[in-house]
Amino acid sequence: MTTAIFRNDLFLEHDPGFNHVESADRLRAIYQRLDQEQPANTIMPASWPAADYRQLTRNHTSRLYKQIAATAGQTFNALDPDTATSPQSFEAACLAAGAVIEGCRMVTTGEADNGFALVRPPGHHAEEERAMGFCLFNNVAVAARYALDELKLQKILIVDWDLHHGNGSQHSFYDSRQVLYFSSHQYPYYPGSGGAGEVGSGKGEGYTVNVPLSGGQGDHAFARIFNELLVPITRQFQPELILVSAGFDTYYADPLGGMNVTEKGFAYMTRALMEVAAEVCQGRLVITLEGGYDLTGLADGAMAVINELCGSSILSKDDLAAFTNNNNPLPALDEAQRIAKNYWTL
Repeated sequence: MTTAIFRNDLFLEHDPGFNHVESADRLRAIYQRLDQEQPANTIMPASWPAADYRQLTRNHTSRLYKQIAATAGQTFNALDPDTATSPQSFEAACLAAGAVIEGCRMVTTGEADNGFALVRPPGHHAEEERAMGFCLFNNVAVAARYALDELKLQKILIVDWDLHHGNGSQHSFYDSRQVLYFSSHQYPYYPGSGGAGEVGSGKGEGYTVNVPLSGGQGDHAFARIFNELLVPITRQFQPELILVSAGFDTYYADPLGGMNVTEKGFAYMTRALMEVAAEVCQGRLVITLEGGYDLTGLADGAMAVINELCGSSILSKDDLAAFTNNNNPLPALDEAQRIAKNYWTL
């Protein structure tokens, strides 16, 4: 496997304020581990185009673009109580969205088998006309619009395993059957959306799938959600590209979370997506960093994902057997399956 990894020191320059949990230290921890381990079968583009006005305003209003662009060079601008900018935040946000776009282009043309955009600011909370939840532009949604409009793909799957529901990503495609949005998340929790009954509207009804979890779920629960719900739906949907909002705040020690996922859980979710991507879309899989605020969990989780993408798994045969042979009660999955059966064969 050839894995494109997107990293750039510009992402370290985005500073949302003193002692903010979404700090540059998050990426530094991952970049340091990358430098130490130097995983095989990776390519790291030295540069790529930043997302431009036309690409960003496919998903966001011109007003939001201008609001964020106006912060360039400004010392500090608060966009909401959690979300602020520094002089280079606008430039970093455009390059972050551009990284996911470039990943989509590379896997579609065959220049890479898969990719991981190690970027910040994150994106999945950003709405059409509002920055929020540490997010300026919605990196995954912008890339999905690009893939539909410029790469001429017809069906895209967005998988969001962040602790927090990706309200912006869901709302971007809520009435579309071209983009299926699947999210597992802690609920009720910020931002308050993502109930199991949120299934899409109009032509998009059934193309939003939410698995709201109460907290405390770990590796085996997420493995069941992927194996018993996500994979069967993906096989029926037949996407041409899979995008992932990878938050590592479900890690057991994350200060903002209440989940119990380990690095092996992140590896297994990646493995499950790689296998179904190989079945339905020539392995086209692009992952982008969202949340995760324990530095050890971030580095361990990100490297577990990267090693999986590169074909160098940390999972043993015993691990895989345990992940595929677990039937502990999981009411949230039962409810999500009950609702999904209205639209999909499970």
